[in-house]
Amino acid sequence: MLRIIDARTGQPVDAAPARRGLTRVEAHTEGFDVTALRVLLVADLLVRALEIGGTPVWALLDEERQRAELRAGAAALGIRPFEEGRDAASGLGETQVLHVVREGGAEPDGVRVAVAAVEASAPPEDTDPAVLRLALLGTRRGVPVALGTGTLDAAHATLARWRGAVAHWATSPSRPVPDEVRAALRTAWEDDLDVPGVLGVLRRVESAPEVPDGARFETFAHADRLLGLELTRDLGNPR
Repeated sequence: MLRIIDARTGQPVDAAPARRGLTRVEAHTEGFDVTALRVLLVADLLVRALEIGGTPVWALLDEERQRAELRAGAAALGIRPFEEGRDAASGLGETQVLHVVREGGAEPDGVRVAVAAVEASAPPEDTDPAVLRLALLGTRRGVPVALGTGTLDAAHATLARWRGAVAHWATSPSRPVPDEVRAALRTAWEDDLDVPGVLGVLRRVESAPEVPDGARFETFAHADRLLGLELTRDLGNPR
């Protein structure tokens, strides 16, 4: 079960306390900048993780300013659309409400999932959005991210390598995700949404000699349901 740290108390809470009960994820971006996109990205990850676990989710965006810019930036990063929070009717019987906020920002009633700042006014204009997404995923949400050239270059190299490898592994006979790998992935993302932990599992699988290529492919495809990096994009074009 996904447990998330409530910024109000510093204690973990169940993201979905009732089995199959509706969870509302509400993002509070407070304008448009790279930190706002990180807030939306964390909200997107929460939605994905809950849905993988079978929890129905209602995703809302509580923001009145620069909505067009936010939605365009979110779409480029592969963040799925959120409903307008201020216009949507409340009271759908949700059993949990998770507010994704900037650290030191909005203080809505309910569980708060705090997201640290991105230390960059904007990434270079020619940055691949998927590279930016991976660069942001590489640091736990409570730790500030510095989007320097080195960080973006490393993310670019990793993404290119993984997409090429996944395309190559796809040519091998399919094998199931090893039980211990599936458990390690779930343990990571259910531990306060530890996405760097998920990435670490993938790095181990990438180089583990005992894992067949077909199982590597299925592992990366499975994890990408959470990561949203389009790791299978180059299928049919192995490098």
